[in-house]
Amino acid sequence: MINNLTGTLSLEKESLQNLLSLLEEQYMLIMKKQLFELEDIVGKIKLCNKDIAEHEVSRRKIVGPKSMKDIVENSNNPHLNSEYKDIKKLIEVVRMQKDTNELLIRQQIGFNAQILNIINPRREIKTYNSYGNLSK
Repeated sequence: MINNLTGTLSLEKESLQNLLSLLEEQYMLIMKKQLFELEDIVGKIKLCNKDIAEHEVSRRKIVGPKSMKDIVENSNNPHLNSEYKDIKKLIEVVRMQKDTNELLIRQQIGFNAQILNIINPRREIKTYNSYGNLSK
């Protein structure tokens, strides 16, 4: 069981590293504002996510209802322990990179909306509301 689990964790770690490299590539494309390449990389990220999910399902079949943390602590296997710690660190790095990319995309969308409002302002008449401010 431990050998199967170690093999599955190493495959999952490899898939997570692939996902991280794709997210870093996505970050570079966001910074360079290359939209068509960004659309291309979304499909690659989805395939990588599917691969990670398959490894996760196989790991859960091996582990069953037990907690992964308990299995790692009770196994006394240094290789399994190091793989588990590496995966936890890698997941955190992937999460941070994903959040960074999402934040940059949202920021860019907000900037584009402001530019569009400057170029083509709303044509409705602005009126004052009960607080004395202009309504939008």
